[in-house]
Amino acid sequence: MAAIVDSSKCTGCGACVGVCPVEAITIENGKAVINDLCIDCGACVGACPVEAISL
Repeated sequence: MAAIVDSSKCTGCGACVGVCPVEAITIENGKAVINDLCIDCGACVGACPVEAISL
């Protein structure tokens, strides 16, 4: 199961994109989107300054 983005909290800052070790996160329409490459490592959860990502 992939990490989940709460789009109502996501600001599209991109902090999560740079920390993802498998490049599973992109910014689309101003929001983070996590694809099926996600390995549930949690790096993005800790990197998100607005706590918009959860496992």
